[in-house]
Amino acid sequence: MDSAHRLGKYRVEREVLDEQRLEEVTLRKAHSDTRPSLIEQLKNSLRCTVPQLKRRVLSILPILYWLPKYSVWDYGMPDLISGISVGIIHLPQGMAYALLASLPPVFGLYTSLYPALIYFFFGTSRHISIGTFTVLSIMVGSVTERLAPDLYFLKVNETNITAEVDTVARDSYRVQVAAATTVLGGLIQVVLGLVKFGFVGTYLSEPLVRAYTTAAAAHAVVAQLKYIFGVSPTRFSGPLSLVYTLRDVCSLLPQTHLPTLLVSAVSMVFLVAAKELNSFLSPKLPVPIPVELITIVAVTLISNYAHLNSNYTISVVGEIPCGLSPPEVPDVTIFGEVIGDAFALAIVGYAISISLGKTFALKHGYKVDSNQELVALGLSNVVGGFFQCYSVCPSMSRSLVQETTGGKTQMAGVASALIVFVTILKLGPLFQELPKAVLAVIVFVNLKGMFKQYTDVVTLWRRNKIDLVVWLVTWVSTLLLNLDLGLAASITFALLTVIFRTQMPTYSVLGNVPGTELYLDIETHREAREIPGVTIFRSSATVYFANAELYLEALKEKSGLDISKMIIYKRRQEAKQKRRERRAKRRAKRQAKREKRAQRSTKQLSAAPAFSMEEEPGWMDTCIDDEEQVWTERENGTVFVIPTSPSAADGPCRWEYLKGGDPDCSSLGWLSELQDGDTTTLGSSSEDTLSRDLERVSLGSLGKWTWDIHSIILDLSTANFIDTVAIKTMKNIFHDFSEIDVDIYMAGCQASVVEQLELGDFFSESITKRRLFTTVHDAVLYCLNHRGATSFPKYEPKVH
Repeated sequence: MDSAHRLGKYRVEREVLDEQRLEEVTLRKAHSDTRPSLIEQLKNSLRCTVPQLKRRVLSILPILYWLPKYSVWDYGMPDLISGISVGIIHLPQGMAYALLASLPPVFGLYTSLYPALIYFFFGTSRHISIGTFTVLSIMVGSVTERLAPDLYFLKVNETNITAEVDTVARDSYRVQVAAATTVLGGLIQVVLGLVKFGFVGTYLSEPLVRAYTTAAAAHAVVAQLKYIFGVSPTRFSGPLSLVYTLRDVCSLLPQTHLPTLLVSAVSMVFLVAAKELNSFLSPKLPVPIPVELITIVAVTLISNYAHLNSNYTISVVGEIPCGLSPPEVPDVTIFGEVIGDAFALAIVGYAISISLGKTFALKHGYKVDSNQELVALGLSNVVGGFFQCYSVCPSMSRSLVQETTGGKTQMAGVASALIVFVTILKLGPLFQELPKAVLAVIVFVNLKGMFKQYTDVVTLWRRNKIDLVVWLVTWVSTLLLNLDLGLAASITFALLTVIFRTQMPTYSVLGNVPGTELYLDIETHREAREIPGVTIFRSSATVYFANAELYLEALKEKSGLDISKMIIYKRRQEAKQKRRERRAKRRAKRQAKREKRAQRSTKQLSAAPAFSMEEEPGWMDTCIDDEEQVWTERENGTVFVIPTSPSAADGPCRWEYLKGGDPDCSSLGWLSELQDGDTTTLGSSSEDTLSRDLERVSLGSLGKWTWDIHSIILDLSTANFIDTVAIKTMKNIFHDFSEIDVDIYMAGCQASVVEQLELGDFFSESITKRRLFTTVHDAVLYCLNHRGATSFPKYEPKVH
């Protein structure tokens, strides 16, 4: 089959385009000519027109965009109903989650008020409800208890000479710690938003976030056990704090306060039953039943009239001041001690906020600006921190209520804030007799949704094992290392899984689908056919420093060419050839000397006295013919084989096939097993045995063996960048394969990759842009045109 006939199978009616020809056709200018200079970019960024100013103001204050278009008739009543429903939920959750943060309950109400008003002006989501959240409350609580433990605020009781905790001083300092942490975390969020770093939330994958919140729920449960059982365990901080706290609680179970446990059990049974009934009736109800608020009001009335605190020593919320506290500047000296915790709060809060915001935006057909969301959440935390609030983010339960009850805009958030505002001003003292155990039960029951996330293990086992490992590692590290270190370890591990997956991608050899320009993996697609003489190699990931060496090894394996061994053998053979030529010259000189001596001896014999001596005819010619026959055999073409050292000093030397072999001889077959029983076993019997035997192994002694690859095409369509290490590897591939007369081409390079190749000095006189092709099909057509069917070497066995 000739080259033209074979080429016709893949021919299309268009010009074959390589990179250099493409530049000529499209007249594409160099990158440096089209990109504006740094000074021009700076001028353009500082230039401001009226439309640009308007866009920037609207992007900073989204309220100016939607508020003038707000329709009271269409949106007013739904937003009001939704806001009242969410505000009723804010009251119990605010006070309950404040206990998680180790703060007085009234500060949970402050946290439900101020940040929601700030988000109203700067936020871009219409449905999320800003306020307290379980995970952030636990994270703040770990900070406050670490920096303000009970041991720091002990005072001596003069009556019975015992040490007691000064709760007023302790709570006051904890509020300062929480406010400072919140302000610092908000500043981090604002800075990240201003520098357009909103994509940072994408590093928290969904399995990671769900596992993190599941582990945080376990921390929340352990933190509420002391209120449910009425015990006073020692609170620990740092790694393994959860284990130590749980052990301490278990050791104190014999000292359980039975009245407190009874209140907790009754409240839990009522809440669970009411929530199940609420879920059953939710399709028929316009708004959900506020079971938490009903529970709080009922238990507060019982506690107030039965005097549970004084008669049964059940711990209650205590004094709740009326009115709003004035703003205070946070203690900046605390910043250095909480910067790590503040950063973790900023990242986790933003990740939860943007995931909820995008979920509702996709459902209702509007857009959420990730960078502006980061700024809005940061400003909510910064301003809230001045009013003694702690870190906030949206709550899934409240956001679902706001959306399902008909909320259309953030006006619903303002309405909910007004409910909290009225409660703080007038209704706060009414909750002073509320048992803390009831708030702990509310937290416990509201964690039901997070407990259901344990089913992710089964789901991820079926869908993706790597995501399952990320889930498990996140869960274990968060449980054992606490929330801040656990988050850092989880993100690090998740990023490592990405690196490992790019470091060990799938490598494949492509074949052509007949009649098309498609090239698919020949191992997974039966219809794909290899192009004779051409190997098309593709990696499923980009080539960079972490996998460049693996890329080269995979190319050797898939092509069947162990290039390093071939080059080493070639160089050895070149050196042996030179030594052979030198020996041939010396042998020719010695032969000439022998002939001269023989001529002189003949002359002397003819001049000497006559006597007779019979000599064997042709003995000199026989020796010469034998030597010539030997060296004729040694000039036959050799294949790439290596000898294996014999087990005995005088044992035979066995030979192994080198192509695609293993240098350790562990996976190579003996030469005698390769070709239909055609064996060659060579012995060694002189100082130059290795050289002589290697030279005597010819193609004829090995039987059929064909060198059928003349071109290799590297499909780089999956690469979105290339670094200096990968560029160096590509150069080595071009250089090494050229030594064995195999051409290398690249196809499918993106413009950014071509630019990086240019900047990395990849192109030269030997590697030009003629080696780069727009598509794999262009490269195949060029290879078949350039080398064809008859340009690569073949061997036909001799007929004996």
